[in-house]
Amino acid sequence: MARRRKESHWVCATTDDQRLPFSDSWHAPAREPGDSHSARPLRQSIDSNPPKEAPVAVESRDTTVGTPAPDFALPSVDGEEFTLASFSGASALLVAFVCNHCPYVQHIESSFGALTGEYAKHGLATVAICTNDADAYPDDDAEHLQAQANRAGWQFPYLIDADQRVGLAYGAVCTPDLFLYDADRRLAYHGAFDESTPGNHKPVTGASLRAAFDLVLAGKPVPLPHRPAMGCSIKWRPGNEPSA
Repeated sequence: MARRRKESHWVCATTDDQRLPFSDSWHAPAREPGDSHSARPLRQSIDSNPPKEAPVAVESRDTTVGTPAPDFALPSVDGEEFTLASFSGASALLVAFVCNHCPYVQHIESSFGALTGEYAKHGLATVAICTNDADAYPDDDAEHLQAQANRAGWQFPYLIDADQRVGLAYGAVCTPDLFLYDADRRLAYHGAFDESTPGNHKPVTGASLRAAFDLVLAGKPVPLPHRPAMGCSIKWRPGNEPSA
């Protein structure tokens, strides 16, 4: 049995609020040709007596660069409706699947707000979407999402994907899960904010996403592979879980 890392004490909640520490090591996995949708569970370090259904921190799924952004029509936390066309004037669009309760999102939320605000001056539009089941996770309801946006200084729309169709259309599986689209709304970057995760003691810099912003706004491709985003699994309503 692997030893528990002392610093790996951050957790994601499950439906029965079981908790589990985890490690954060990542190496680009070998990929089969044409395999663009394989989920990659995070390697974990567990206690000698883990719960029967231990929660798993997951990495974002591979999504093919060049894929067009799926359309959407969703209400924001303050009731205004937004669609993909609402951001048509932007040189690049970041679609960020996030939530309030996840420690991975909380870990970067203030820096995320500052970075996206900085690049808004250069033509970037950002939209956040919460796909989590708010009935099962009331900390992710509209009131709590609005409070999160306020404390983190977010200056972009925060949308509610109540029926979870948009999250499924994008292939989102975790929070945060970041999709950056170019001026033609083709996927240019799908990856991490930076190397920092709760408990790994690396500074929150936003370096990975910043580098992607610079390239995409300059009309250049983001070299592969993209370091995957890592976080809590999206909390799906029963029957909505994406296929493996």
